[in-house]
Amino acid sequence: MERTIAHVRAFTVRGKGADYHDQDGHHWIDDHIATPMSVYPEYRRSRRSFGIDVLGTLVVEVEADDGTVGFAVTTAGEIGAWIVERHLSRFLEGRPVTDIERIWDQMYRSTLFYGRRGVVLNAISGVDLALYDLLGRLRGEPVYALLGGPVRDELRFYATGSRPDVARELGFIGGKMPLHHGPAEGEEGLRRNLAELAEMRGRVGDDFWLMWDCWMSLDLDYAVRLARESAEYGLRWIEEALIPDDYWGYAELKRRVPPGVLVTSGEHEATRWGFRQLLETGVDVIQPDVGWCGGITELLKISALADAHGAMVVPHGSSVYSYHFVVTRTNSPFAEFLMMHETAEQVVPMFSPLLLNEPVPENGRLRVPDTPGFGVELNPDVERNRPFPH
Repeated sequence: MERTIAHVRAFTVRGKGADYHDQDGHHWIDDHIATPMSVYPEYRRSRRSFGIDVLGTLVVEVEADDGTVGFAVTTAGEIGAWIVERHLSRFLEGRPVTDIERIWDQMYRSTLFYGRRGVVLNAISGVDLALYDLLGRLRGEPVYALLGGPVRDELRFYATGSRPDVARELGFIGGKMPLHHGPAEGEEGLRRNLAELAEMRGRVGDDFWLMWDCWMSLDLDYAVRLARESAEYGLRWIEEALIPDDYWGYAELKRRVPPGVLVTSGEHEATRWGFRQLLETGVDVIQPDVGWCGGITELLKISALADAHGAMVVPHGSSVYSYHFVVTRTNSPFAEFLMMHETAEQVVPMFSPLLLNEPVPENGRLRVPDTPGFGVELNPDVERNRPFPH
């Protein structure tokens, strides 16, 4: 019997563990990291000072007519909850659960006049992921089985955090470090960045990947200089050096980086059309976040485009929502793990305590569980708020 969608609900969650933008106390992820706002000294000290944590987490639940519930989490907060409940729900309720492609197209087309990217695509992504979770639960299959099955037995990971030397000891294949000083901090800041890289290379040895996460903070000339001088220390790649809309800058950056240094970006890009523009710049690796780019339905199209361009797809973070995708794609040879421990010295679940049963890599590797859906559950002890019931 074909199941239909009976209810769509959107909740918000605040506090540590709700998402990686909202960390309490001292945390490496919020410690003077270069950002687009680093040009203003008063917003240079931390990302929370300019409001990176203002949205909060969005939890989307989609319930079938037999009471089975699928869910997903992303970062869209109250704004996303309003969009899901008051706008997008009309395209789901009463429809077959298997109408995922049609539902996605209607959600996207209906929001073009105020959406296209950003928080609207975050909300659409949350709905799409919840649908895949629901379909997997109804069929008793993991999401990766719905996508064609795995192409490898396990995932390999690099770690993003402030301690690549610890990540090496924990079995990861590489370490991506936050860039601490941007162009506004001048020559002294550049020298500090390079000194940090040199020190870390000395700690990890020559056969361990080191990468810079620039988080949209650089201009073209600074990015080229950083890449060239970092090449001396075996830099694997320079990530998201420029603002996402500067496709022309990325094309020039790709032309000017030294041989062996990869140019990567896409964490804050969305949809196949945005990634088509990015891929045409010649970047080596694209890094869509499945919770922001349009969900798995859109990520499949983005990945196919990347494959045709000879580019790798290494999604940004997102825990199980990425794992089930990466394990099914030949052009996604490894995955990212965000070190959510306060000092990046231990492997802890990315969404703890919000999610239960969230798997984490051991010795830098993970066999994706065959639990139905995405294989995780919401922690009933974490308070959720439903601000806009329809």
